[in-house]
Formats: sequence, C-alpha cells, structure tokens
Amino acid sequence: MPTILQPIPVANIRLVVFDLDGTLIDSRIDLCNSINVMLRNYGCHELPEHVIASYIGDGAGMLVRRALGDPDDEHFVEEALQFFLDYYRIHKLDFTTVYDGVFPALDALRAAERPMAVLTNKPVNPSREICKAFGLSRYFFQNYGGNSFHTKKPDPHGLETLIHEAGVKPEETVMIGDSDVDVCTARNAGAWAVGCLFGLSPHTLEAAPPDILVHRPQEWLGALGIA
Repeated sequence: MPTILQPIPVANIRLVVFDLDGTLIDSRIDLCNSINVMLRNYGCHELPEHVIASYIGDGAGMLVRRALGDPDDEHFVEEALQFFLDYYRIHKLDFTTVYDGVFPALDALRAAERPMAVLTNKPVNPSREICKAFGLSRYFFQNYGGNSFHTKKPDPHGLETLIHEAGVKPEETVMIGDSDVDVCTARNAGAWAVGCLFGLSPHTLEAAPPDILVHRPQEWLGALGIA
C-alpha cells in the first residue's frame, strides 16, 4: 500500500509526469558499467555499483564528475563525459529493463484518461530511444531530457513547460520519481510528488519527502485514486 504523508487531491489530477531512471526503467547496471569503462579508460579505479548508483539523478555531467572525484580540470571532465555518453549510447540496453508492473499501471492511467509525460535529467536522445525500444513511448505525449532546456531538474522549467503544453495547472499535476531531485522539481513548480522507494536513489527521499511513497509501480494507481 502507498504510504501517504500528505493527501493528494486525486480527483483534480490531470497530468502525471514521470522520471525515467529508477522510476520507469532499471538502468542501474548499464549506467554503472558505462561509468566503470570510462574510469578504466582514464586509468582510474572502478567504483562499486552502489556508489555509482548514488551519483545518479542530476544528469550525465554530474554523474561523470562525481565518479571522477570532482576534478578541477573542466576539459578533462568534458572529455570523460563524451566518452561516457558515446559508450552508453551503444550499451544503454544491454541489461536495462522496465520495472515489473509499469506497463499495467500505465495502461490503467491511460484508461483513466490521465495524460502522461517523461521528464528526466538523462540526455533526451537516449531517453527517447530507450522508451521507443521498450514500447513506452506510446503512453507519453512528450519526453524531455536533461539537455532539452537551459536548466535541469530540480529547476522547474521543464515541468512548467509540460504543464503549459498539457493545458493544466500546477496543482493538477503530479511528478513521480525516485529521488529528492524529482520531489524538489515538483515543489518548485507547485505540483504534487510521489516518491518511488524501489528506484535508484530512494535514500534521498528522506531529505525531501514526497506527498506519497510507493514500494512498486502498481501502487501509483492507489496513490492517484485509480482502482
């Protein structure tokens, strides 16, 4: 059952916006493998999977920077980022899967006529390619990534754009994600937030509690008042 920290007025919700990594898809292994290949390429020690996973959520640039230990050499960081992106572009579907229960939940949300979109800090092209490969694209009227705008989550610009495109109000919108970044994005836009405890960064939800916590994708429906 969902854990309700603050009730959402579910009857008024007209837009559902999803994060991607750790929310719709389990991309942990492919992201971690790609980071470790990048580290090996530059003569750095590999990092444990759980450490790399804790760096995910603020976009590819921050993921690479954290994995490298936040070096001062910006040229090196940019070069390493490009290496990571080039490798990940080829290997992004090696082990990545859609979480169990995502498709039935999305089917139910679509049947309930809840417009849906994706807002991720992952670069937009791999985000759209992954959604297309898994058959997720058909559920979403839009898929924006970390390079779709001049800012990334938790800046509210991307979510505000989706709210405008859907023709709804912030208070009629819910953001679903697995990290404090998603919760803060919702708060900054005046929207509601559902946190996914099954994702890649659930430990960060303690610092920025959402309105509702869920343990599996099927619980999105209960959180949004859909039978």
